[in-house]
Amino acid sequence: MKKRVLIFGATGTVGAGALLECLDHPEIGEVLCIVRRPTGRSHPKLREIIHRDFLDFATIASDMHDIDGCFWAVGTPSSGADEQAYIRVEHDYVAAAARALHKQSPQCCFVFGSGAGADETETSRQLWARVKGRAENAVLGLGFKQALIFRPGTIAPRRGIKHNVPVYGLAAWLAPLMRPFGMATSTEEIGRAFIAAVLGKGPEQPARIRLGSAEINTLAKLA
Repeated sequence: MKKRVLIFGATGTVGAGALLECLDHPEIGEVLCIVRRPTGRSHPKLREIIHRDFLDFATIASDMHDIDGCFWAVGTPSSGADEQAYIRVEHDYVAAAARALHKQSPQCCFVFGSGAGADETETSRQLWARVKGRAENAVLGLGFKQALIFRPGTIAPRRGIKHNVPVYGLAAWLAPLMRPFGMATSTEEIGRAFIAAVLGKGPEQPARIRLGSAEINTLAKLA
C-alpha cells in the first residue's frame, strides 16, 4: 500500500525539499502538510491544513490518524533570538506535535530535522545546540515504532528552492567542498532519505538513531 506522510515546515527550505520528493515518489500516496501559511503548491497528492497554534493540536488530532511517516522541519535562527521564544519554536512545538501524533499513529516513523553539532546531553553553552538536543531527546523518548534524527551539516538547496535565511544560503556555497568529508547534503537527499526511512528500505538499524550528512546521503540512494 502507498504511504501517507505528514510534513511540518513545508514552507521552509528543508521542508519544501521533502515535500517535492514526496509528491514525486510513486510509493507515497498522500502528503499532508500542517502549516501556518499556505505552501503555494498544488498537487493531487497534497492536502494542507492551516493551523496557527503549534502548541495545541486537539482540533486536528483526527487528521493525524494512520500516518506512516512524519518529517519535522520547523525551525528558526538562533542568532539574536530571545531564548524563551527560541525554545518555544525549537522544542515546545515539536514536543507538542509529536505527542499528539503518537497518540494517533504510534506506528509512525518520525524523522526530526535537527542539525550537526546538536548536543543530546543538553549541557552545551550554545543555545541552539542545547535546545536542539533537548528536542531530539523529547522525540526519541515518546516510543514511536521508529524515530530518526537527521543532523545535516551544510545543506545545498535543489530544484529551485532557496534558503530563507541568507547566512544559510552563503554557507550552501561550501557544500561541494564539504561533501567529500561527509559534512554536506542537499534538500533533495534529505527528502529522499526521509522517504527511504518511511518505506523501510534502509539497512538494519536501531529504532532510534541519529544520522549525519554522510548517512543521510547514503540512505537517500535507497528511496
